[in-house]
Amino acid sequence: MHFNKRQLPLLAMLTALTVALSLLIIIPIPATKGFVTLCEVGIYTTAIILRNPGGLTVGALSGLLIDLLSGYPEWCLFSLIIHGGQGFVVGHLTRNDSMRPKQLIIPLICGSIVMVAGYFLATSLLFGWAAGIASIFSNIVQNGLGIVVTIPLVTSLSRIRPQLFNH
Repeated sequence: MHFNKRQLPLLAMLTALTVALSLLIIIPIPATKGFVTLCEVGIYTTAIILRNPGGLTVGALSGLLIDLLSGYPEWCLFSLIIHGGQGFVVGHLTRNDSMRPKQLIIPLICGSIVMVAGYFLATSLLFGWAAGIASIFSNIVQNGLGIVVTIPLVTSLSRIRPQLFNH
């Protein structure tokens, strides 16, 4: 799979949008003193519209850039792999005719499993099993929010601009 020259600016723009969704919109979780972001919305929407390698590319690059810009360089490689895998899985499992909400659920849940499991393993490697287990809740919430926002966004886009989804 190769990108054509027209896709590169689109991928750059979608990566920047995904990074902005993560860095500018931060929703606190008081119970865990953590937060969730909307980066999954950018990754999932790109993966559904462009499939692969677009979902993989935007997921990987945005994950890397978010950690670099946030001051967490130790997470960069993990995020590159995890969010890239998340975008790849959603892009791979999305079909041309799957813009209806019920048909998007399975690919999005599979992408969420990749992210939650990936960060559980990464957190466990860096900080121990207890920290890995503690990370599960906020990652599930973040992915749930991503799914809840992505489904109406993608279904609306498919009605407004159906040519986006014709490959």
